[in-house]
Amino acid sequence: MANLVYKRVSTDQQSTDRQNLVLDEAGIEDPVVFEEQAGTSSRLHPLERPKFGELLAYARPGDAVHISEMFRLVRGTGHILDVLDVLHRDRLALRIHDGAFSAMDLTARHPRTGELLSTVKFMVQTLAAAGELQRDLQRELTYDGLRAAEAKGNKGGRRPAIETAKTEAVRAAYLEGRSIAALSRDYRVSRGAIRTAVADLLPEYTAAAPGAPAPELSVVLDMPGKVADFLRAAELEPVERAVLDQGMTVRRGQGYTLRVTAVPAIHRRLLDLCQPLDGTAAVPAQRKARREYANRVSAHEAPA
Repeated sequence: MANLVYKRVSTDQQSTDRQNLVLDEAGIEDPVVFEEQAGTSSRLHPLERPKFGELLAYARPGDAVHISEMFRLVRGTGHILDVLDVLHRDRLALRIHDGAFSAMDLTARHPRTGELLSTVKFMVQTLAAAGELQRDLQRELTYDGLRAAEAKGNKGGRRPAIETAKTEAVRAAYLEGRSIAALSRDYRVSRGAIRTAVADLLPEYTAAAPGAPAPELSVVLDMPGKVADFLRAAELEPVERAVLDQGMTVRRGQGYTLRVTAVPAIHRRLLDLCQPLDGTAAVPAQRKARREYANRVSAHEAPA
């Protein structure tokens, strides 16, 4: 029997240190580790994630899948039940070593029907719903805090990633041969922030020719939450992922919009990427959300 360990973090600013501690304390013998690329979204269905797919392809009946806590693998109730069905089909055990699910045998089945025990299904659904409620409350509290800050005259959003006083030091270090990754670690900022500070020093940089049209200016557009959810699970370029990550969430009744700041070209690219939401597989609310975003993008198209 093999012990298969699965790890994942949601952003490239996070680490697996806590997961490693929990799994090391569990004393797993001869672990075979499958770790997703940093930044693999929890919104992407587990069965569509590359490393979890590799884990399932590697696994053999009788193997055990180990995770530090359930939400490293799944988020919503539907995802949990889908994964449990696949593990049961492949005759794999699931071992969760921390959190609310750690004391439960989630692979327990009825001896005659082979179906997931109703008590297990009930507990899974209840705990998953509680987790979703907790995240919703956290988002609401964040929004309330932003509104309170705005009422006091404080501007929301992220602070500049690199202080102006340190920009020259960053540029000098880059010219001396320090890599973007190393500078990102040294100054504890994103790699995108370093690239912005040294943009004109990068090999691919070319100065604008005399008489060339002025570059596009950034515009702020409200992206419907259903569009943002779809895009977060899509394959995006780093700059596209960055503008989503830097967007400000604004609650709208039961849903939300994401206030995104980007040049029109990026908005058009994101609009193209969510084209599947116009298809028959999408629900009406998703099609409506994409039309709303398309109308907002069109309203800010640069003149020809």
